Amino acid sequence: MGFYDDKILPRILNTMMGMPYMAAERKKTLAGVTGAVLEVGFGSGHNLPCYPPAVQRLVAVDPSIESAKLARKRIAAASFPVEYVALEGEKIEAPDASFDSVVSTFTLCTIPDPAAALSQLRRVLKPGGRFFFVEHGRSPELGVQRWQDRLNGIQRFAFGGCNMNRDIERLVRDAGFDFDEIEKYYLEGQPKLFTFLTRAVARAV
Repeated sequence: MGFYDDKILPRILNTMMGMPYMAAERKKTLAGVTGAVLEVGFGSGHNLPCYPPAVQRLVAVDPSIESAKLARKRIAAASFPVEYVALEGEKIEAPDASFDSVVSTFTLCTIPDPAAALSQLRRVLKPGGRFFFVEHGRSPELGVQRWQDRLNGIQRFAFGGCNMNRDIERLVRDAGFDFDEIEKYYLEGQPKLFTFLTRAVARAV
């Protein structure tokens, strides 16, 4: 990783991820989160104000040290203990069946090996635990898909490996999850290339 990815991109993402419409999606996604929580792709901590009172503690996994610095004030203001772990999502160091909830918001698009990361999330969930996520990905419209495929290389280069054309529902199902709830929709007023969302609550099967 170079200077842009290490120092500049985390600040760009901190601003983009803090937009009001993003906060609204986070609140809807996290409404049912409870207990001991693992969050993969913690970034600069924009989820922290959106967690409900039922959260007891949070383990935050993210490889970006710069993002962790940007998250300090949000971590200090959290109403529950937050432990930051500088790891990639594929390398979670936690015992099996150790979390009531796992969370990923706008992260599965970027993790280099999403299947490996989802396998780790499934492993650390307690029996009956739930996976809460919201993610942008592959549009159901063929015309939009074609442009997503054409421009995905540019997207990956500019935004730290972020993919706009991953089929998120399929990735999660293939990893051994089934859905309690799932919604798929475009963010109103935003470009279709980047804003076809899948928001869901899933359980390991």
